[in-house]
Amino acid sequence: MPDDARNAAQPQKGYTRRDAWRDILLGLVILLAVVFAYFFGRHRRVSHLNAFAQCLTARQAKMYGAYWCPHCAEQKELFGASFQYVPYVECGQPGTRVLSASCLQSGIRVVPTWVFSGSEHHEGTLQLKALSEKTGCALP
Repeated sequence: MPDDARNAAQPQKGYTRRDAWRDILLGLVILLAVVFAYFFGRHRRVSHLNAFAQCLTARQAKMYGAYWCPHCAEQKELFGASFQYVPYVECGQPGTRVLSASCLQSGIRVVPTWVFSGSEHHEGTLQLKALSEKTGCALP
């Protein structure tokens, strides 16, 4: 009997449940690998910025900002989760877009404002490289 006739006589197997479970498990493994790689890479980057942010504290650099300020949010995003180590003073008054009296008394007129040791002020967002140059803190 020729091969074509033999193949025609046997029923064709379709996509089975076993095939479906195999594909689902393969998809989950790939998804978990991607998620793991993302978080591992992000954690590694953040841990390097932790030391940089802690150095800013040691060098007496301080950021003044407000919760409603979009440029302050951009500045915070540069640090990611490491921003928790940045010396930060909240100047926004709840429910208003006015700076607090204590910030105004400290000479803060615009947010974000960075104050460095020796009372040097810089108004506006600073890139991490500029902060590194002003404080001597090494970037990763």
